[in-house]
Amino acid sequence: MRVGRISSILGGTAALAFALSACGTADVGGGGGDGGNGGETITIGVKYDQPGLGLLEGDAPVGFDVDVATYIAGELGYEPDQIEWTEAASANRESFLQQGTVDMVVATYSITDERRQVVDFAGPYYVAQQDILVAADNEDIQGPEDLEGKVLCSASGSRSAHNIVDDMGIDAELREAGNYSECLELLGNGTVDAVTTDNTILAGFAAQNPEDFRMVNNPFGEEKYGVGLPEGSTERCEEVNAAIAKMWEESVATQALEDAFGATDFAYEESAPETEDCE
Repeated sequence: MRVGRISSILGGTAALAFALSACGTADVGGGGGDGGNGGETITIGVKYDQPGLGLLEGDAPVGFDVDVATYIAGELGYEPDQIEWTEAASANRESFLQQGTVDMVVATYSITDERRQVVDFAGPYYVAQQDILVAADNEDIQGPEDLEGKVLCSASGSRSAHNIVDDMGIDAELREAGNYSECLELLGNGTVDAVTTDNTILAGFAAQNPEDFRMVNNPFGEEKYGVGLPEGSTERCEEVNAAIAKMWEESVATQALEDAFGATDFAYEESAPETEDCE
């Protein structure tokens, strides 16, 4: 995977917004179905606070994940006006699927063995890497090893901070927040020293606030973004995998990535990931 850099200067207010107004909206869709083969509507959980991926603008979310979800829904037979969007924070993605609150989750939802115990996954539709966000004037933190003894924020329900502390054995103090917007508030007021999560998420936040935050650009690990489905959704999983493959074949995925991140220096992945078998 190519590793990109977030420019320290994006050149004005329009660039700071990095074309969020052009980010994918509910107009994107495969349209390959028969007008809703699973019912009159489909409810999809996405993030509402992640620039470039899932951000609520007005009364509808926009971003790469929203584009992906809309395309998949179209291939399943749902028109854009048949999609009901629901905010799915990191901490409630599993419970939403288990309780039937949503039909699927497309919310930077990394595929892990632990999560596979309670939900099904289609995909991945994109493979990100983990990185670190710090204050713009912080030059001390250049990688995970520099987090020793530092206060590290991650969203509740995310595994990102535990990857550093548990898997890498780095003695950082963990601070969980309800979402990454809260983490950025804590970083901005000096309560925490760094925020860690996927580079796609951090790229959006850094692009919105280049004078305040800096992405370390020292990626590590691998985050496979999957489409979360209720347990036992093998047939639907196969349908979603077919939609993902078609989305990349038609260059819809790369266009959605360009819409989301084209005004930044983030070098997103441009090749289709290998989908995993449905279980």
